[in-house]
Amino acid sequence: MIDCAVSDGVALVTVNRPEKLNSLNYAVLSLLHSAFERLRNDPAVRAVILTGAGDKAFVAGADIAELASLSPEQARANSEKGHELTRLIETLGKPVIAAINGFALGGGCELALACTIRLAAEGVKIGTPEVKLGLICGYGGTQRLPRLVGRGRAQELLLTGEPVDAAEALRMGLVNRVVKKDALLEEARALALRIAAAGPLAVRYTLTAVDTGLDRSLEAGMANESQLFSQCFRTRDMEEGTTAFIEKRAPKFTGE
Repeated sequence: MIDCAVSDGVALVTVNRPEKLNSLNYAVLSLLHSAFERLRNDPAVRAVILTGAGDKAFVAGADIAELASLSPEQARANSEKGHELTRLIETLGKPVIAAINGFALGGGCELALACTIRLAAEGVKIGTPEVKLGLICGYGGTQRLPRLVGRGRAQELLLTGEPVDAAEALRMGLVNRVVKKDALLEEARALALRIAAAGPLAVRYTLTAVDTGLDRSLEAGMANESQLFSQCFRTRDMEEGTTAFIEKRAPKFTGE
């Protein structure tokens, strides 16, 4: 149900359940968690692309048949499992690019929200329809969406359950870029390779600075930035990067 392939430092993770529009059940959540754990600990991987199999869906939400059978206690455990996965993606230490190739609804939207960067194919639909089922988001959508697009826009999406198309998602800042569908993975890979060419420790520290700084005061965030900036000066990557610049050659980063 989850495919993972690595090439040139870039991992492609595919939710492969097209007959169910790549919907998330507990097994898929567990397999995704295991896949991202492996990628986090693999020094050869410097960037990740997350997408869905087929041409209809990125991830079209949770598996409703499974959700409908849950007790309140099981529902909480399911939500916490989703939180563990999305937080793992968000704090992987490596950029995760969502290549949104089709419907990204409910849990699929929440997966995309946890990614570092979101690219959407033209015409895709993105949204949080949970209220139409008598539910709310369970994998972090009520928290990440307002942080990304602002409280007013987020609450309109969350409370109406109506999806937006890729063009509107771009206008509101929900996605970073809209591209032609047949060029989506190519664009995502090109972006991943550009990031993978940078110093991996510098990328990790940048991600950490942004993630830990957003909910702090500006002063606290800048203090943390200074600490991480100084840590760069303990790395071989910094020595290599600055030396390569002076010598007018491409750097060879090792992540040390």
